[in-house]
Amino acid sequence: MKQQKLPCLRRSTYPLSHSATECLRVTLDANHDRSLHFAPIYTLSSSPLSPRPRIAVLEPLDLLIPRQIWEREHQRGEDMVRLPYLTALTTLFSYGLLFAFGQLRDFFRKLIDWSKSKSKDLKGYAPICLGLEDFYTRRLYLRIQDCFSRPISSAPDAWFDVVERYSNDNNKTLYRTSNTRKCLNLGSYNYLGFAAADEYCTPRVIESLKKYSPSTCSFRVDGGTTNLHTELEELVARFVGKPAAILFGMGYATNSAIIPALIGKGGLIISDSLNHNSIVNGARGSGASVRVFQHNSPSHLEEVLREQIADGQPRTHRPWKKIIVIVEGIYSMEGELCKLPEIIAVCKKYKAYTYLDEAHSIGAIGKSGRGVCELLGVDPADVDIMMGTFTKSFGSCGGYIAASKEIIQYFKYTCPAHLYATSMSPPAVQQVISAIKVILGEDGSNRGALKLARIRENSNFFRSELQKMGFEVLGDNDSPVMPIMLYNPAKIPAFSRECLRQNVAVVTVAFPATPLLLARARICISASHSREDLLKALEVISNVGDLVGIKYFPAEPPKHAEDKKKLQ
Repeated sequence: MKQQKLPCLRRSTYPLSHSATECLRVTLDANHDRSLHFAPIYTLSSSPLSPRPRIAVLEPLDLLIPRQIWEREHQRGEDMVRLPYLTALTTLFSYGLLFAFGQLRDFFRKLIDWSKSKSKDLKGYAPICLGLEDFYTRRLYLRIQDCFSRPISSAPDAWFDVVERYSNDNNKTLYRTSNTRKCLNLGSYNYLGFAAADEYCTPRVIESLKKYSPSTCSFRVDGGTTNLHTELEELVARFVGKPAAILFGMGYATNSAIIPALIGKGGLIISDSLNHNSIVNGARGSGASVRVFQHNSPSHLEEVLREQIADGQPRTHRPWKKIIVIVEGIYSMEGELCKLPEIIAVCKKYKAYTYLDEAHSIGAIGKSGRGVCELLGVDPADVDIMMGTFTKSFGSCGGYIAASKEIIQYFKYTCPAHLYATSMSPPAVQQVISAIKVILGEDGSNRGALKLARIRENSNFFRSELQKMGFEVLGDNDSPVMPIMLYNPAKIPAFSRECLRQNVAVVTVAFPATPLLLARARICISASHSREDLLKALEVISNVGDLVGIKYFPAEPPKHAEDKKKLQ
């Protein structure tokens, strides 16, 4: 077959420190009406991952890509983001305008500051924020900062109260008012509905508060271990199917503190390209060498493992002391499930340890809520280290590591977050204990099974309806996280503000949490949402989607209207 010359764009990312360089291949597929297809490709370097923002730039390219190569790359499993040409061009044009006017405003601001230099005297101190370092915050983020960090004044249940704010200086400063707006909550990680008052959990949490006080005011190795902490560690180990577990007071710190205790100089970390920032920071702080493999691609993971085992350590080429592959159960910005069985098979083949972050999957998926291992039929014994948090499905705070007894005992005497940080609040520990007992049915009811069935039903129904409406929705079935692609920076505030005006609270996500050109709205579904709630949300999102123009694909005839009539 004759090769066809296809117009392409390449996205190069330039980390603020030397690290892995990410590229994005964009090709024209004849099977879709003039749309761009994005597949991440990574050029690896020997430096650790950079947790700092990456600036995405589109550069024109002309490449010869045979159809066979494209099909092979597509079969490897990389998820594609289909972006129409017009959307790509308008997004680039919008950012170009913002950048140009921002630079122009900075130029005139420098002239004004120069004329008033005496009043701006730093007395020899270097400025903390230099011009380009905070350019994005000053000239782009401040325009739409009212769409982020919205305060609430109630429990994050299916419906909650959002505090209204106002600004007198073009969004530079936001002031709270005494007014609130009752909104449908599509932003909180309250997957099973335990964040609100619960008939089984809440009385026991109140009792633990009276008995233990809000804090232990001590480390775990001193006076910070109560019988609740040891009970929860045993319960978590039994729940996830591992011999032992250890608790931490913060989910983010669980990754960032455990990884440096697990591996150091002479070791190799191979990390999924879309892993959470806590993993990135933990990998950087460990001193180990870090390599990145294409998101959710077992075949590319095998290529990286083969290459690194053959090369060995930098300069000396000695064998690696240990190799750890780090993945997530559900990727929080994509809503995708990890291809865990295939990744474990690769790790076993090359004798690499597996580290699984189940922050968003534990308690939310699987027949009995045991996460991605249960959903995909993976034996927990095949995962060497399992990490999770209590902030999503369990309505509490903190995190855990579950592994063999030897590994957990090692962490108890080497991990700084265990040795020097105040232990989890006893009421928070009791909340997790009670929530897990409800999930397991040990409260004497079947409410846990009903919650798990409802979160799965709600998630699949909502995702299916959004896709039928023509939205670009990322993620997999059963995942309660579903990003809706917005792309254009002007559509971020428009979508967020209009949904809020119609009493639906959504979370919009932009740079640096996502690549600059891939802004999105992240919907989180809960078991506490009723079918009426979901139909209300679909109606509002559909109307706002038409108004803003984010339905990038043809819509199917809506069926939720029939469901609404039946409910009435």
